[in-house]
Amino acid sequence: MTMQGKSRYAETYAAARDDAQAFWGEAAKAIDWFKAPTTTFDPTKGVFGHWFPDGELNTCWNAVDRHVASRGNQTALIYDSPVTGTQRRMSYKELQSDVEALGAVLQDHGVAKGDRVIVYMPMILEAVVAMLACARIGAVHSVVFGGFAAKELATRIEDAKPKLILAASCGIEPSRVVAYKPLLDEAIRLSAVKPDSVLVFQRPQALAELTAGRDHDWAQAVAAAKAAGKKAPCVPVKATDPLYVLYTSGTTGKPKGVVRDNGGYCVALAWSMRGLYDIRPGEVFWTASDVGWVVGHSYIVYGPLINGSTSVVYEGKPVGTPDPGAFWRVIQETGAKALFTAPTALRAIKKEDPKAEYLKKYDLSGFRALFLAGERADPDTVKWAEDILKVPVIDHWWQTETGWAIAGNPTGLGMLPVKHGSPTVPMPGYDVRIVDEGGHEVAADKMGSIVIKLPLPPGCLPTLWEADDRFRESYLTAFPGYYNTSDAGFVDKDGYLFIMGRTDDIINVAGHRLSTGGMEEVLSSHPDVAECAVIGIKDSLKGEQPCGFVVLKAGVDRSPLDVEKEIVGLVRDKIGPVAAFKIAITVNRLPKTRSGKILRGTMKKIADGDSWSMPATIDDPAVLDEIAASLKSKGIAG
Repeated sequence: MTMQGKSRYAETYAAARDDAQAFWGEAAKAIDWFKAPTTTFDPTKGVFGHWFPDGELNTCWNAVDRHVASRGNQTALIYDSPVTGTQRRMSYKELQSDVEALGAVLQDHGVAKGDRVIVYMPMILEAVVAMLACARIGAVHSVVFGGFAAKELATRIEDAKPKLILAASCGIEPSRVVAYKPLLDEAIRLSAVKPDSVLVFQRPQALAELTAGRDHDWAQAVAAAKAAGKKAPCVPVKATDPLYVLYTSGTTGKPKGVVRDNGGYCVALAWSMRGLYDIRPGEVFWTASDVGWVVGHSYIVYGPLINGSTSVVYEGKPVGTPDPGAFWRVIQETGAKALFTAPTALRAIKKEDPKAEYLKKYDLSGFRALFLAGERADPDTVKWAEDILKVPVIDHWWQTETGWAIAGNPTGLGMLPVKHGSPTVPMPGYDVRIVDEGGHEVAADKMGSIVIKLPLPPGCLPTLWEADDRFRESYLTAFPGYYNTSDAGFVDKDGYLFIMGRTDDIINVAGHRLSTGGMEEVLSSHPDVAECAVIGIKDSLKGEQPCGFVVLKAGVDRSPLDVEKEIVGLVRDKIGPVAAFKIAITVNRLPKTRSGKILRGTMKKIADGDSWSMPATIDDPAVLDEIAASLKSKGIAG
């Protein structure tokens, strides 16, 4: 471990814990208010309380307009699209002009404060403009991943009841163009709720057919609004009014609409850009995600812009667009000071270019830090990235529900020593505890359920969309007085948090509770393994037994059977015979969501022979057939 100078973390965290009202009241001064709040937190409002309940503001004003006077010509957004061969920069002034015009178009179509608008877009600048235009006029946006299946989109239309839908004609993958309009038309047909209007941004790679009376050409409408001098002003909203609803898969099949309020979110993001990420106004921050995910909402769109920074909108992949040097090229060409991506992106790069030969082509001398989140960052991948990049590689942990990091290494307060396998420490406002099944706190280094003492800090969800009871039941009833993260892990004697997996990733082998995350750490330490996943499969004798899937690095010229034997031996050596680890299976790839999360739950259902349905967010459905075939080859029925 290396100490990066004196950190102000301990006193900052203590200040937020000991007097949350004073801490967040001071943090709230970093943003502009139309009516400054006189109350920082009211525990009597909402499900567990409301932040800044009497404050009024506008999130678009904070992200765009307030910067125009001082930095109007500064680049706000850099669009980099290797799949179309396009690069484009948009200043704060240009962004304001586009957002004002689109806001006016939305108002002309009858969209008013509180109305919902679904955004069904790929990673193009217009997706950011769409979100900000909604925020500008007080409408509630709900971004659905571009190209999402019609049935899943339909359930979101039914739940959000949008007045209007903003869509693009297509998205572009490395090997194909995905037409969005047929999926959208089918979703509207399936939904009992119909939008009044659809605005379609036509991309030249696939023009959409517009339905007369309902559909309108986005670019034409915006051009007409600009020609007529129409500009939507920023509409004041309450701090507690919803800025957006973002759907996350629900266990019942009905999606859960995570609500994000305006005031708490602006304050939390403003604090995090400086305190956690150490990004200053004018600096370039790149989050390699998608606006369909919470990470895209917080750190492609709102966080960097509220901070007066420059954000990168990247329409490409870590590999294949065109090669494993894609990320390094973007960092060099944009001058990004920090990159935030998912561990799976790094593993993809490591698999294709284990010796980082492509990195040598680029100058990353101004690059300061790499941040990882979205799934567990295995120590082997973190070490690999540290070795090749020579900058801090910082794992941090958060959820769709929280909107920003629960735990991290606060570079803006002075970095703490890094411990591989840990996202470091809780951020100010998060009172994280480890409890047993009875809700009692456990000792250091003992695994349990990770919970957060209420109230949650600003920026976290106040409830689920039109479903307070479901919010209570899903998150607050298992451990009264606490928010249940549904993650399992432990805190060590230094106060460092270790996330070992979802609570359903803790498997029971002959009475021993074992973490699949701990086993994955061992598998990924094998020099030939690029990435891996461990699941627990049904066993009539032991209850469950672990099964490990491994993807080998490019260029490994060995028998997979030999690697599998070595992996079984490694687990026996490092975890012990108690793990009963005997099944290792080499596969070409793992099933993932489009944000890169491995679909362990679906793999388990296939292995157990349970009924399963195709996950809505899966990147390539054909992978599941490959997994089933691999299991059968090992004599596991599936």
